[in-house]
Amino acid sequence: MLTAKEIRDSFKQFFESKQHAIVPSAPMVIKDDPTLMFTNAGMNQWKDIILGTRDPEPRRRADTQKCLRVSGKHNDLEEVGHDTYHHTMFEMLGNWSFGDYFKEGAIDMAWEYLVDVLKLNPEDLYVTVFEGDASEGLERDDEAAGYWLKHVPADHIINGNKHDNFWEMGDTGPCGPCSEIHVDSRTPEQRKESGISGRDLVNKDDPQVIEIWNLVFMQYNRKADGSLEKLSMNVIDTGMGFERLVRMLQGKHSNYDTDVFQPIIKAEEQITGLKYEAPSGTVGGADDMVSIAMRVCADHLRAVSFSIADGQLPSNAKAGYVIRRILRRAVRYAYTFLGQKEAFLYKLLPTLVEEMGDAFPELKAQQTLIAKVMKEEEDAFLRTLDKGIFLLDKAMDEMRAKGKKELDGVQAFRLFDTYGFPLDLTELICRENGFTVNEAEFQVEMQKQKDRARNAAQVENSDWVNVADGLPVGTEQKFVGYDYTEYTCHILRYRKVTQKKNEFYELVLDYTPFYGEMGGQVGDQGVLVSENETIPVIDSKRENGQTVHIVKQLPKDPTAEFMACVDTDKRDASAANHTATHLLDYALKQVLGDHVEQKGSFVSPDTLRFDFSHFEKVSDEQLREVERMVNDMIRQDLPRDEHRDMPMEEAKKLGAIALFGG
Repeated sequence: MLTAKEIRDSFKQFFESKQHAIVPSAPMVIKDDPTLMFTNAGMNQWKDIILGTRDPEPRRRADTQKCLRVSGKHNDLEEVGHDTYHHTMFEMLGNWSFGDYFKEGAIDMAWEYLVDVLKLNPEDLYVTVFEGDASEGLERDDEAAGYWLKHVPADHIINGNKHDNFWEMGDTGPCGPCSEIHVDSRTPEQRKESGISGRDLVNKDDPQVIEIWNLVFMQYNRKADGSLEKLSMNVIDTGMGFERLVRMLQGKHSNYDTDVFQPIIKAEEQITGLKYEAPSGTVGGADDMVSIAMRVCADHLRAVSFSIADGQLPSNAKAGYVIRRILRRAVRYAYTFLGQKEAFLYKLLPTLVEEMGDAFPELKAQQTLIAKVMKEEEDAFLRTLDKGIFLLDKAMDEMRAKGKKELDGVQAFRLFDTYGFPLDLTELICRENGFTVNEAEFQVEMQKQKDRARNAAQVENSDWVNVADGLPVGTEQKFVGYDYTEYTCHILRYRKVTQKKNEFYELVLDYTPFYGEMGGQVGDQGVLVSENETIPVIDSKRENGQTVHIVKQLPKDPTAEFMACVDTDKRDASAANHTATHLLDYALKQVLGDHVEQKGSFVSPDTLRFDFSHFEKVSDEQLREVERMVNDMIRQDLPRDEHRDMPMEEAKKLGAIALFGG
């Protein structure tokens, strides 16, 4: 039986033999994409290539990508641990073709890998193809079905609807039909006993007839008005859930029974002295809470560890809040069902590093930091948990005194919102003491919070409007801001954006000296000047590999020639503060130790903020030494020795420091 490590390696080796460049996983935490906090699919790191704003070479690539799905439409967090297959962090095996092979190549390679390399029985495999959609004017994907007929009989090809077999990046953007590969993993006895063909169980939520690979054929672009246009370059994007694949190849009924998770679960058993029971049939009964808690902790350990390794510390905002919420969910389960009244999760980290550190070396490199941060977070939340239980006990005493039997939902929501108590934990403690919780009131408060968050974040974008006729949407922009602060340019395209009832426009120029917000530094401001008007640029942001210029008004003549002029006073001040962050990084390493890592920064013309990892309060003496060292380097007035076009690996050999995986 192949181990998880061997399966992962075999995938990479197979596609390397098919002339694919094997690339490392992108960070799970996304820093420069305003539309995403976390990588939630293998294709995220290639968005700018698919949209045509970055060079597609090499055109064939493959990797295993770390993904996290805990928000938006992929929010499965509350199901994790209660079933056998939902996860927060997971690996997505994938191969890509950017304008190289298309449907036939993707289908042939997928079949060869599954049947010839992994030795799956062809009779157990079923495939789906897009059945078409009359409302979209889309016909059945007969092309893909024809290629599948080389490998499977016609009755193993199943038509799938738009929901299952038409993949879309979002409300707008690249999309296209897809073809799923499903495997019937039932034993001959189970098939005979049920009397149901595997074909009839495809996409019917049967736990043993599962999708393992999705081949996406991107050939359209979805516009804001809902219409479709052809992409300038066909793209293959495939995704195969690693944990599901291992489960199937190892003949297990649960992802948690494979050697992806079992070493962690065995470590949990050793630390707690409790026994894990592998699920058979239905999971989630009251007597199964120990095993559910162990699955929760095993899954969440991975998500939190990889997030910290990729530069995202737990916090109270945005991505940091999501990581803190995942960690606290694990702590709650360990506290309530595994009897762990002190930090527990960090003790499992050595096992995770042993199992996954070779495939993802950032785990080994950051092990000390991950353990320190995790333990500090666990200790802090356990103190909060104790306080929340104290307040709940007080509320129950008041109910007893008044003869009440139900905790109102407003109080239950306050415990959730302030102290991280989920409704099920509040209900559990109340039930043990003879009380119930008004769940309907709780849900009303929860919906109010969701509505507030949705209204605050709501953004509406129009389609990009190309200024020059026949101009491809993805025409590449050239950044000239390292050498010029004024430059002649034309508008390539623009779109209107509405956010919280504020309207503004985003412009993409063919040449730009504007530095878009990136690496912690705020975007440049300035003006666009033509013969007839001057348009203030109030901000500049990076999106899909290019600078987007924010203006309150659209030029009267978007086709005119403009002079793009950067506010040099603000640029120079920001640049000086940005340089200071790198001097700080160097000085802190010298004074505090090499373990110090930059974890974030904010650089503006007026100020800089520098976030870094350390395990204790920095002393006044250490701060003074850092300050002395930075000022000394500034006074040296060192000349700039620039190597702009040097390959990254060569730069690292010379001592360059890459931050945030970049």
